[in-house]
Amino acid sequence: MSGCSILTPNEYKNRHDRVGQYLHWKICRHYSIDTPSNWYEHHPDPVTEGKDVSILWDFPIHTDRTIQANRPDIVIKDKKNNTCLLIDMSVPSGNNVAAKVFEKLSKYNDLEIEVEKMWNLKTTTIPVVVGALGLIKKGTNAFIEKIPGSPSLQEVQKNSLEQYSTCVKKSSLALNLFFSISILFYVFVVRKTSPSITQGY
Repeated sequence: MSGCSILTPNEYKNRHDRVGQYLHWKICRHYSIDTPSNWYEHHPDPVTEGKDVSILWDFPIHTDRTIQANRPDIVIKDKKNNTCLLIDMSVPSGNNVAAKVFEKLSKYNDLEIEVEKMWNLKTTTIPVVVGALGLIKKGTNAFIEKIPGSPSLQEVQKNSLEQYSTCVKKSSLALNLFFSISILFYVFVVRKTSPSITQGY
């Protein structure tokens, strides 16, 4: 159920984007970029410019060498500190957390190399992986601490849990609707078209 991908196909993306929305808000505030007072009122733009910084949201990075994994969730080009952060998030089912962290780190190896050559910035990948029930891998806090703005790991976990709760509620409604339709289909279609079903009663 924690994946919720079959019954509520949009909910995984909503969970994912809400975590990213909070992180993007914290990052913008760190760089003194105008943002709403509350993170949930913040809507990231594909490209946000500040003094000596560019923040990309779900934006492909075009490199000289073709790379398939070229779209991290958030990219921070800090020209003042000569650094680039590739932040990629995932809110998987609990038993996939450790595997997802490794996947994110290996996924962007090639992009790290190309970005360093292209932009001449020290580039680092930061995986943000929180299970649907708030489960994290040991060391997650160390990754979070590398993100400008000092985002709270507890807030990220809380956000994931709240979105999971919404997902479960919608999934339950979908299941109830499915079973109701199935019963109606049986009563009004199957029984009427299959007399042999009722002959034994």
